[in-house]
Amino acid sequence: MTQEQLSQRVALLNDAHRRQSGVGWVMTPGVQALGAVNLARAVEAVRCFEVFNEDNDPYGERDFGAFEIDGQRLFWKIDYYDLSLTGASPDPANPTVTRRVLTLMLAEEY
Repeated sequence: MTQEQLSQRVALLNDAHRRQSGVGWVMTPGVQALGAVNLARAVEAVRCFEVFNEDNDPYGERDFGAFEIDGQRLFWKIDYYDLSLTGASPDPANPTVTRRVLTLMLAEEY
């Protein structure tokens, strides 16, 4: 597989992970403090995020995004871990050896 093909495979896996909100997601204290309505809006914004470009997606893996809710800037980021969550995944393009974790945070918590 070429690097471009690997990146495309990772991007598809990341899209699927991002769209299944709640499973494998971590939310920082700042995000949790937004309240139920804004938290639901933030989750939906991540699930529907499609604004990928060279600035926020230089490797074409669709693993990061930024958006605003009521003037509050938020980031989300997907990281790749081994199945035990103790180290990096040996192959992020292979879901049988990778656990994805999406972190949703306020920009100021980055």
